[in-house]
Amino acid sequence: QVQLVESGGGLVQAGDSLRLSCAASGRTFSPYRMGWFRQAPGKEREIIGSIRWNIGDTSYAASVKGRFTISRDNAKNTVYLQMNSLKPEDTAVYSCASGNSPYAWTYWGQGTQVTVSS
Repeated sequence: QVQLVESGGGLVQAGDSLRLSCAASGRTFSPYRMGWFRQAPGKEREIIGSIRWNIGDTSYAASVKGRFTISRDNAKNTVYLQMNSLKPEDTAVYSCASGNSPYAWTYWGQGTQVTVSS
């Protein structure tokens, strides 16, 4: 069993930066990939991006490309989401997930709130 715990959310102003962390715990942790998602009120959950755990390559949604960066620290079993130039429309609950294959997400964190004021 793997547990994912996000941290780092909060209230910031437009243009600010914020870094989220997602720490994984469990007997063994070696996912195929890790992903960051967000869900704004009244909207469906959307994927922000993902990173392949062993290789480290990343992919991003068009809405955040160039502003958000995903990285990981394999030794700490932690994945990060660096968010720059935040906009009010980035306000959402941000969650991380791990996947043991390219086709599904296996474990989810509980989410952390990010609120961007104008």
